[in-house]
Amino acid sequence: MGKGISRRVLLGGLGAILAQPGLAKAPMRSPVPLRRPADFTARSTPSLQALIATAGLGGKFGCVVADARSGRVLETHNPLLQMPPASVSKAVTAAYALDMLGPDHVFTTRLVATGPVEAGRIQGDLVLVGGGDPMLDTNALADMAARLKAAGVIGVTGMFRVHAGALPYQRQIDPGQPDHLGYNPAIGGLNLNFNRVHFEWKPVEGKYTVAMDARSDRYRPEVRMAEMRVVDRDMPVYTYEQARDVDKWTVARTALGNGGSRWLPVRRPDLYAGEVFQVLAAAQGVRLPAPRVSRKTPVKGWVLAVQNSVPLSTITRLMLKHSNNLVAEVLGLTASQARGTQVTSLESSARSMSGWMKAEMAAKRPKLKDHSGLSDTSRLSASDMVAALVKTGAGSDLHGLMKEIPALDQNGDLIEGEAHQVRAKTGTLNFVSSLAGYVTTKGGRPLAFAIFTGDLERRAKIARADRERPPGARGWSRRARRVQHQLITRWAELHDV
Repeated sequence: MGKGISRRVLLGGLGAILAQPGLAKAPMRSPVPLRRPADFTARSTPSLQALIATAGLGGKFGCVVADARSGRVLETHNPLLQMPPASVSKAVTAAYALDMLGPDHVFTTRLVATGPVEAGRIQGDLVLVGGGDPMLDTNALADMAARLKAAGVIGVTGMFRVHAGALPYQRQIDPGQPDHLGYNPAIGGLNLNFNRVHFEWKPVEGKYTVAMDARSDRYRPEVRMAEMRVVDRDMPVYTYEQARDVDKWTVARTALGNGGSRWLPVRRPDLYAGEVFQVLAAAQGVRLPAPRVSRKTPVKGWVLAVQNSVPLSTITRLMLKHSNNLVAEVLGLTASQARGTQVTSLESSARSMSGWMKAEMAAKRPKLKDHSGLSDTSRLSASDMVAALVKTGAGSDLHGLMKEIPALDQNGDLIEGEAHQVRAKTGTLNFVSSLAGYVTTKGGRPLAFAIFTGDLERRAKIARADRERPPGARGWSRRARRVQHQLITRWAELHDV
């Protein structure tokens, strides 16, 4: 009986209907709806194959859905198909880091003096020692500079050095990407502002003024290790070269319009962090020479300031929400080191993570090349991804840290009110789309799912210079996302028992 309707009111209403002329006799059909057959939902729901065909994506498609508690597979399509997982890799990386490091792990950045402080001067060198913190920003360095001043330091007799040996240096995540993409920066033991520099341009009297800085909501320190020059040309929009540790950029004047800004990648993050700290220290009255790279390990001396990151649980949640590539690579590299792997590259670290998936997550054939999914050479099947999700478990830390995704119906419209709940990780490359995570049905049954699709032949034809926004990619991704939601809605309805 419906909520808010009493038995008296219901019977009274039926009596009034039957009292009307022409309805006094017993109806030919029962006024009470007949019970639907047990397979009504299955017969009225579009088939998996029909949904895939209607999407018109081309390429290849693989998916698996399973009961997240028992692991019993409920439906599949090409479950063993090996595909680029794109940013779904970050869900694996999050579970890997949490397992190897623990949710309370923090990254530490230190200021170390190699000699004592006398009359306000360090009798030796000052070393900015990175601990790999992927969340280090300009505000954090400014706070460290203030603590250095509070320790009574106004200068050094020796050098100002930066140490980034906590992680192996990687010039970029994926060499196949265009040079100017901010989501493809260098990786190292010192990572500032996700290893990106802010480029801003403004038209002034027919010309453009440009600024390169390490801005935050509190500071805008300009940098010299990244330079920008506006040139008269149509294409390419950007060019890049590195000369004497300086990132030298040019930009086409015709692409600048009425002004704007964007973040560009940094290739020498150790010197970038050092220069920014030098500027921030000067604002505190602490005069430091230009930074030099230190390769001595470990760095010994007097610790004058410490900056701890937020806990790993917070970092992973933010990484999964914003899909930050640098954070994923740092977490993966650090986890591989904790696992005892001799890490020399992203690929060697990702190989260790693949081994962990086999040993701990019931995966059969993972072949990952990085931790962020930016490389399209990684391979993972929907079957292996679902096995990992089931092993991790519904209600696990990973489940709670995943982003909540609105439930959509078969037409792609938001489902209002009571509906199934989705927590998952998306993944997008040009002509590659993936989605994996957990669905909780209206009845409370948890499901684990993975959907991998891609037109790799079409992707392979994209010129390197066009990989930021190739023609047709946006529409293809929109169709891929729609069929993903259609499948999730199908599963939530069919398996809500």
